[in-house]
Amino acid sequence: MEEIRNKVAQSGLVEFNLEEYYNHAEKVHIDLKDFLSAVPLGNSNAYILKEKPFRELVSKLDLSNFQNKLVAISCSVDAIVPTWAYMLLSLALTPIAKKVVIGSLTLLDDILFLEALNKIEGNQFQDAKVVIKGCSKFNVPISAYAQIAIILKPFAKSIMFGEPCSTVPLYKRLKTDA
Repeated sequence: MEEIRNKVAQSGLVEFNLEEYYNHAEKVHIDLKDFLSAVPLGNSNAYILKEKPFRELVSKLDLSNFQNKLVAISCSVDAIVPTWAYMLLSLALTPIAKKVVIGSLTLLDDILFLEALNKIEGNQFQDAKVVIKGCSKFNVPISAYAQIAIILKPFAKSIMFGEPCSTVPLYKRLKTDA
């Protein structure tokens, strides 16, 4: 009887799992809509930022709710929010929160992954056949997949996507005559 061989294990593939770079700190969103004043406009409301009430709300904000959290600040309604308002709120949160970004929770995840991936030393993958793992338990942004492929390209012999038993080839270094 012929011996059963694990061809995947013998292939020399290096699996890169983006899940390992997921930031597990709690993420919270602040919607500036809650800081705006509603003004009747026809059959609906328009939202405006009034400086004095905005400053009061920021000063009364319970900052302990943001202790060591990752904070995304955006506005879910159509309103003109001056730049200084984002700055003022960010400055209030910075001493308490782990990180503050202006944008959605999705953008926050993008930024966190990019920061983590940009710390990778690509030379550890020199001449490797790398499989970027496709399935994950956490929401890995598409931008993270693209970024790791860009980081690995100068070093890897080949880059694939998926699982070691079923990959999609993405890149293969051309053989050059020396």
